[in-house]
Amino acid sequence: MPNSYLPKIRNIGLVAHIDAGKTTTTERLLFFTGKTYKIGEVHDGQAVMDFLKQEQERGITISSAAITTSWKGHQINIIDTPGHIDFTIEVERSLRVLDGIVMIFCAVGGVEPQSETVWHQADKYKVPRIAFVNKMDRQGADFFHVVEMMNEMLGANAIAYQLPIGKEGDFSGMIDLVNMKYITYKDLDMFVEAIPESFEEKALEYREYMIEKLADFDEELMEKYLNDERITTEDIKRATRHAVLSLCVTPVFCGSAFKNKGCRPLLDAIVDYLPSPIDRGIITGNDVNNPETVISRIPSVTEPFSALAFKITNDIYVGQQTFIRVYSGEIKTGDLVLNSTKNKTERIGRILRIHADEREEVSVLKAGDIGALIGTKVTTTGDTLCDPNNPIILEKIHVPDTVIDLKVEPMTPKEREKLSFALNKLSLEDPSFKVRFDEETEETIISGMGELHLEIIVDRLKTDFNLDIKVGQPAVAFRETITEEFRHEYKYKKQTGGRGQYAHIIYRIEPNPDGGLDFVNHVKGGNIPKEFIPAIEKGFMEIAEKGVYAGYPLVDVRFVLVDGSYHPVDSSDMAYRICTIQALKESIVKAGPRLLEPIMKIEINTPDEYMGDIIGDINRRRGKIEKMRRYRKGSQKLTGTVPLMEMFGYASTLRTLSSGRASYSMEFLRYELLPPNIEEKIVEESRKRKK
Repeated sequence: MPNSYLPKIRNIGLVAHIDAGKTTTTERLLFFTGKTYKIGEVHDGQAVMDFLKQEQERGITISSAAITTSWKGHQINIIDTPGHIDFTIEVERSLRVLDGIVMIFCAVGGVEPQSETVWHQADKYKVPRIAFVNKMDRQGADFFHVVEMMNEMLGANAIAYQLPIGKEGDFSGMIDLVNMKYITYKDLDMFVEAIPESFEEKALEYREYMIEKLADFDEELMEKYLNDERITTEDIKRATRHAVLSLCVTPVFCGSAFKNKGCRPLLDAIVDYLPSPIDRGIITGNDVNNPETVISRIPSVTEPFSALAFKITNDIYVGQQTFIRVYSGEIKTGDLVLNSTKNKTERIGRILRIHADEREEVSVLKAGDIGALIGTKVTTTGDTLCDPNNPIILEKIHVPDTVIDLKVEPMTPKEREKLSFALNKLSLEDPSFKVRFDEETEETIISGMGELHLEIIVDRLKTDFNLDIKVGQPAVAFRETITEEFRHEYKYKKQTGGRGQYAHIIYRIEPNPDGGLDFVNHVKGGNIPKEFIPAIEKGFMEIAEKGVYAGYPLVDVRFVLVDGSYHPVDSSDMAYRICTIQALKESIVKAGPRLLEPIMKIEINTPDEYMGDIIGDINRRRGKIEKMRRYRKGSQKLTGTVPLMEMFGYASTLRTLSSGRASYSMEFLRYELLPPNIEEKIVEESRKRKK
């Protein structure tokens, strides 16, 4: 059978809030599956999955890493993702190609801000999940409180599949409610025994509750439950698998990855409950020539080839690596494939299976596989690769807006070209990192998701590319928009001897209530030949990138091309592009231009006694606390919104206000109009810079 291997594949990701123990858990899974023979630790920079120098220095994951291992006859492709909000794109693109995830929660912190973000990202892609409550040996660990938080804050329908034995420093193992076994550990050894009589009543109570919840989603189990028939382990596993794949329940397991407890039962759960590519079923895309037409692909090697490029990395030994998830068909070394997103072909030089920073060369990747291609020239993140005779475009990967800017410049003019090359490489790897060059001020401005994101970029420029650069102060990445509709007509005419330049456009610009930038062509009757329309759109996009009002990118604007005219000799692409740029410079300032600022969602965990001072400080920063919730005894979780521009240096302020006992995290929420008095100052500063 050509597809017999597919039910044995698990493409999974480990995702969580920063410092919940994702990388440590991954290291243990690799050790217990025999993939590694030494346990790597995050704190000493020896983790297999944290192989970037910047990751080892900081003890955090920055870039998602992929590795292939096996457990009980199943191939498991694991992606370990970052937990810091600045690297959320890594989670976003991983979730786009994964079949299932293990959500890891800290037994002390519970559901933290990034946990919520990742959970909702997984909801968007309808990714089945199980949960692992880690760090059960830490002081303050509370398994049942975390399950309660999952249900209250995430609507997870979380069900305990294990009960912890002991708590905090006395945590010694767990009771398996499916197999009704008592599991304890000593060093690397695991002992499975019958449940002692003293624990039996509690175990039966929780098992009964688990079966009752599962029966809501499985008729066969419901019938047995109502008729008081014997319910077997197989019945529970079958019903659980069905409920997980249907996103109806979240089974919750517990352990302490650092102490090697709970990892082998977690591997069993990954195999038993998370989906194979076949379970995830048909993938849909669009027809290249008719985007309204939906095309389906079955996960099968006999179907035409289709894959999504979800990550680009540059390796010093093999050059550019393009990570792909194969959805249908197969790809072999030497194949010619179509990049349907860019309508260009690619010849595949080599194919690799990636084991973190090590590579294994293979001749083929089949439906369900994750691997890397060497030799692609035009493919970037989010592009579809497919059979040239059966083209399809798969759904792209959403890239969040950048919120923070930084000026960088080389110390010597000779290094300008080298800097440009390095920035281009880094922006190819990371779609949430943007680069623009302000021609008026001759400044290179890099934009990212937060201060840590840009700090890592600067570090990589210095260490990976050996660049000596001067760095400015971080600044908020404002956006420009318009608030009124404005109709305009513009004619561009230039005669310099010989062939001239001629372009004439009639258009209107208006706020776009749907968000984003829209270009709409309403020209009829060939008043502007259709071959010149893309040049007009290009001019609009160029202006949108640079902005007009204060030099910030333009957002949420619709450009409607109504009419125009052309000259049979003097009209050209360049003439229409220049015409559009010059016309928009005139019209944007007359369409009620305004500046938008990034508003952040903030969560602060604080002891009760500091709450008043912290709320007062947030109010002074133009912020608003919208919700207060008991976090644990004696402390509160405050949730609200605050403008990013008011939050530079907040970490030290919070330390002072709370004697170092409060913590916070922020993530981008939306853009809002700046208050007029602040906007006036920023526009004035922008004009001074350009003089």
